[in-house]
Amino acid sequence: MNKLKIVVPGDSPPQIQGSPHLERLKPYGDVVLYTDRPETEEEKLRRAEDADILINSRGIVKWHAETLRQLPKLKLISLCSIGTDMIGLEEAKARGITVCNQPGRTAPVVAEHGFGLMFALAKRAAFLTASMKSSGWPRMDNIYLQGKTLGVIGTGHIGAEMARLGRAIGMNVIAWTYNPSAARAEELGVAFVSLDELLRTADVVSLHVRLTGESHHLIGERELGLMKPGALLINVARGGVIDTDALIRALNSGHLGGAAIDVYDQEPLPAKHPILACEQVILTPHCADMTPEGVELLNEGAVDNIIAFLEGNPQNVVV
Repeated sequence: MNKLKIVVPGDSPPQIQGSPHLERLKPYGDVVLYTDRPETEEEKLRRAEDADILINSRGIVKWHAETLRQLPKLKLISLCSIGTDMIGLEEAKARGITVCNQPGRTAPVVAEHGFGLMFALAKRAAFLTASMKSSGWPRMDNIYLQGKTLGVIGTGHIGAEMARLGRAIGMNVIAWTYNPSAARAEELGVAFVSLDELLRTADVVSLHVRLTGESHHLIGERELGLMKPGALLINVARGGVIDTDALIRALNSGHLGGAAIDVYDQEPLPAKHPILACEQVILTPHCADMTPEGVELLNEGAVDNIIAFLEGNPQNVVV
């Protein structure tokens, strides 16, 4: 009987290579791991052409509909992420390819990153550091967060954790989600409000929604205009949730007090991207879950999903 072929098509930067969890797959099949990123569509297809299972350890390696049509053996894609925007889900469903993600697994890790970004932004850390490195000694107001209003957009696992952290330091937390309920509001200790009310009221707006057709550019020119003058914006969700051009205009006009961003429309961010010239931004390279603990939680989850699928008990199935 032929063993299954399990392929990691592009583990760069390193995510799952060297993880002890890969050893757990040996009884089920042969694991082939590529430590570099496929530079072309042809190379990606060559690596995946005989795969029964893919472990997509890096979201930058994408599997759109046309690619999936050329992988007749593929049965499962196991993601090292919550997000699924790198997969052509409709085509996967049509071809009987199961896609599994990891909802909530690293929520505390990602929320902590967002919380840290909020503090760094409120205290003008990046701007003040850059000024001092240029021999400056700037004296300017920063923001005292206790007692301020935190607006959480999306109250899944990560948004819920962000709300908890905000409450813990004495922030007033309001929230918006697609499916609000009184029970969920009580569980989280927040008040659900309309999106417009949240934007008008919050001193800090933090984004935690999945990227879908509905949430694409959820925050655009109009929504940014509704935000309080000087308000702060945090995005550890997905780049496409914000209209980046509109955000840059809101920052450069001085309407927003700043933005802290971990996710982008284009990744890696191009060297001359205009957001790099914005003064009051803090940028991190899509690394909110990239702690040793977060990485291993995702590696473990990706392998858990494969084993559950192979043993006839699939879990965390998206399609």
